[in-house]
Amino acid sequence: MNIKKYEAFVMSAEMGGLTKAAQALGLTQSGMSHIISSLEADFGFPLLVRNRSGAKLTEAGEKVLPLIKAIIEKNRVLENLVQKIRSESSDVIRVAAFTSVAVNWLPGIIKEFQQEYPNVEFKLLNGDYHDIEQWLADGSVDAAFVTMPGPAGFQCVPLCRDKLMVVMPEGHPLVKQEAVKAADVALYPFISLLEGSDQDYRRALEKAGVSPRVKFTTKDDYAILAMVEKGLGITIMPELLLRGRSARVVIREILPAASRTIALATSPLDPDSAAARFVSHTAQWV
Repeated sequence: MNIKKYEAFVMSAEMGGLTKAAQALGLTQSGMSHIISSLEADFGFPLLVRNRSGAKLTEAGEKVLPLIKAIIEKNRVLENLVQKIRSESSDVIRVAAFTSVAVNWLPGIIKEFQQEYPNVEFKLLNGDYHDIEQWLADGSVDAAFVTMPGPAGFQCVPLCRDKLMVVMPEGHPLVKQEAVKAADVALYPFISLLEGSDQDYRRALEKAGVSPRVKFTTKDDYAILAMVEKGLGITIMPELLLRGRSARVVIREILPAASRTIALATSPLDPDSAAARFVSHTAQWV
C-alpha cells in the first residue's frame, strides 16, 4: 500500500484537477499524472477522467474514494501512535530504593523491563527510608520502594511481606535458640540504623514491649553486618537484606514473628507512561 498514491488521488479528486493537486503537494504536473496512472494500474481500472478543464471521478473512483480517505486517516492515527510509543520508550524513569531492594531486586526487574522497552533509561537513587520519603515529597523520583504504611498522599502498590530476623555473631549465647524471643534481644548490645530508618525493628520490639540497648548507630546496612560479625552487638534486619550475605553471622527468626511489607509508591501516573508500566512490571516480577 502506497499512502502517497492515495493522498495524490484524494487531492486530485477534491481539487478537481491534477495541476492544482500537484501544486498543493509540491509535485510537478507530470509527476502527479504518473502517480495517478500508477495507482490506476494497481487497481486495474480508471479512477479519474482527465480533460482540459481538469479531472473528475469515474464511477469506480467515486466508489473507492471514501475507503481511500479512511485508509489515509487510519494511517495518520497509526503514525501518531507510533510516534507516541517511540517518545514513551525513550523516557527516563527515576527510581528510589533502599539497599535490600537495590541489591536483590532492581537488577533483575530492570533487566527484564528493558527486554520489552530497551530505550527506557533509569536514574537510580539509593538511600534509607528518610531519604526516600524526602525524594518522593520533592518530586525527585517517579517511583520509590517504601515500607507500609506508605507516606501519606502517595499511591502504594504492596509487593511482598519480608520477615524480620535477629542477626548475631557466631558463638553468641542466643545462637542456641531456634527462634529468639524479643525480650532476650534487650539483654545484649544492639546495633541500629540511624533514627528514621529503624522503623522495622522498632515496631517489632515496641509491639513486644521491649527497648533495645542501642550501643552503635550507622546509616549503612552492610556496616551493621560487619560490626555484628566482629562481635560488637546484635541487630534485627529484614530477610531480603540478608539474602546472599557473605558475613559470618547467625540468623534466627524473632518471637513474636515480625515483618515489613515492601511497596512501590508513586504520585498519580499517566497509565500510558513508562513509569506506570514499570510499576505494573515490578508488581508482576515480585
